[in-house]
Amino acid sequence: MSWDLLLWLLALCALLALVVQLVRFLRADGDLTLLWAEWQGRRPEWELTDMVVWVTGASSGIGEELAYQLSKLGVSLVLSARRVQELERVKRRCLENGNLKGKDILVLPFDLTDISSHEVATKAVLQEFGKIDILVNNGGRSQRSLCVEASMDVYKELIELNYLGTVSLTKCVLPHMIERKQGKIVTVNSVMGIMAAPLSSGYCASKHALRGFFNGLRTELATYPGIVVSNIYPGPVQSNIVKNSLRNDTTQAVHSDGDQSYKMVTSRCVRLMLICMANDLKEVWISEQPFLAMAYLWQYMPTWALWVTNKLGKKRIENFKKGLDADSSYCKIWKTKHD
Repeated sequence: MSWDLLLWLLALCALLALVVQLVRFLRADGDLTLLWAEWQGRRPEWELTDMVVWVTGASSGIGEELAYQLSKLGVSLVLSARRVQELERVKRRCLENGNLKGKDILVLPFDLTDISSHEVATKAVLQEFGKIDILVNNGGRSQRSLCVEASMDVYKELIELNYLGTVSLTKCVLPHMIERKQGKIVTVNSVMGIMAAPLSSGYCASKHALRGFFNGLRTELATYPGIVVSNIYPGPVQSNIVKNSLRNDTTQAVHSDGDQSYKMVTSRCVRLMLICMANDLKEVWISEQPFLAMAYLWQYMPTWALWVTNKLGKKRIENFKKGLDADSSYCKIWKTKHD
C-alpha cells in the first residue's frame, strides 16, 4: 500500500469520525462531559443511596420528579416549597414507590424569600435526620415580560427568590457541611444563566448571579475537596415554569403552560441530574437542540451568539404578543428538520 493511499484513508477516517460526532451532537441532550459520565461513569443507584437529600421547589416540575426518582434510590428526603398540600401529594407518591417509609420523608414548607426562616428550617432537618448530604437548590420563578413594561417589583421578586433566597439557604447549610468536610450543593440554574433572551431580562440576571456566586463559592471551598458544588443548566423542560412566570407585575402570571411538545421530558432531565450528582460534575448543560447548540455558541463565540439571539429574539417577542409559546415556532422547525 502506497503512502498516498494510506494518507487518503486516514483523512477519510478522520472525516467520517467528524461526521459521526456531528450527528451525535445534533441529537445530544446534554454536554459531552455529562453524556460521557452517563455512558462510563458512576451510577446514581450505587452512589446516592442512604443519603439525606433536601430538595427545594419540590411541589412541581423538576423538583417533584427529582423527589420521585430519589425515592426509588432509598434516600431520606426533605421536601420544601410554599404549598404544603402539594408537598403532601408528592410525599404520598414517593411512598407509593415502596422503597421509603413515612419516617424517611420530611415535608418542610417555607417561603424561600423569607430569609429569616432558613436557619430554623435547617435546624429542623438536622434534628430530624442528623445530617444533610445533598442540598438541591431548585426553587424559583421565571419571567415573561418586556423590560420597559415590567415593574421594578418583578425584578426585586426574581432576585430575592431565585438568587438571594438560594444564597441564604446555602449559607445556612454550608457550616454543617464544612464541619463534616463533605456534602453536595446542587443548584438548578438554567441555560439562561449562560445566555440571554428577550422577555426574561430579570430572570437571566438572577441566573447569571447564581452562576457567579456558586463558581466563586467553589473556589472558597477548594480546601474541602469533599464538598462538591454543582451547577446544572437545563433548557426548556416540561413543567409549570412558564405558567407560573411573572409578567408586568408580581400579581400577574402567564397562567398557561404553552406548548410543551418541543421541551425535554422531565424524567430525562432529572435522570441526567442524578448522573451529575453521582459523578460530582461541577457544571452540566441539559438541553435538547437548538438550545444546547446556543449554549455552546454563547460560551465560545459570544459575538455570533448575540447576532443569532437578536434574530430569533424578534420572533420570540412576536409569538408572546400573539399569545403563543415564545419559543415553540423555531423549535418545531428544528425538530421537523432533524427528526
